[in-house]
Amino acid sequence: MMKYAKLGRSGLTVSRICLGGNSWGAAGRRAWSAFDAAQSQPFFKRALDLGINFFDTADVYNLGASEAAMGEYLVGSVPRDELVICTKVGLPFGDRPNKSGLGRKHMLASIDASLKRLKTDHVDVYMLHRYDAETPVEEIVATLDSIVRAGKARYVAASTMRPTQLARMQTLAKANGMPTFVSMQNLYNLLAREEEADMIPFCQEEGIALTPYSPLARGVLSGTRGPGSNAATERAREDKMADPYLQPDKLAIVDKVKSVAVAAGALPSQVALAWLLHQKGLVAPVVGVTKLEQIDDAVKATEIALDAAQLAALNG
Repeated sequence: MMKYAKLGRSGLTVSRICLGGNSWGAAGRRAWSAFDAAQSQPFFKRALDLGINFFDTADVYNLGASEAAMGEYLVGSVPRDELVICTKVGLPFGDRPNKSGLGRKHMLASIDASLKRLKTDHVDVYMLHRYDAETPVEEIVATLDSIVRAGKARYVAASTMRPTQLARMQTLAKANGMPTFVSMQNLYNLLAREEEADMIPFCQEEGIALTPYSPLARGVLSGTRGPGSNAATERAREDKMADPYLQPDKLAIVDKVKSVAVAAGALPSQVALAWLLHQKGLVAPVVGVTKLEQIDDAVKATEIALDAAQLAALNG
């Protein structure tokens, strides 16, 4: 059964698994996730049937095709108040001026375009995809405030930036009675734990929920990739961004995950997700899927209770 939690110190309740949308509309872009919009429909249905209410996308995912797929096949399939939809702004959506970053002109145009593609009058969480050092922080925070006041977003969030950058925006928002950040979508998994030094402690102190992306380290924590198996799938052949996770020290951690999984009668991917769900302040990993059964596997991970010995073994 799906579990739910509040998103940070907000009153928003989300499922402890968030379904990521980077595959929807990716046909012709990536061999391992070549979905057109219509092929997303059964994935949304399975997620909803299993109790997932939290869905993540971005304006740049497949140049708007991901948002359009959600608008066509997710929004409207159930009452809108049963969905928690997050989309993002900030990465380049073209090479013309004011087509990227967090300037007021681009953000206001982007939220309207996202809402049109999503076929909704608001998103539940509007997320800064990256920090924009070329735009004054006062402008960024004030524009988010305008978007929330206009009813186009319920909450604001951030992704992938330095803790000092998030702290500047959070402090400014709090001081001026503007919407504060409810979540941080950072890169965090058993093979990438750098965020534990500064970002995660800051988020814990501020009550900012963690909703990490790439919780399975681009599939490496599923336990199916490694020396001799790197070309076993289309993704393994094409996805070179996983190479840092295929180093000996990282694969030794994967072996620990496999051992715990055998003892727990679970899949390595489920153990890796369960480890994340045991971390303080971590509300929902963003899980990307290419097979329907992967949604079932992710939901089952919420039911795995790792004991102290298992957590110690994984923490190394």
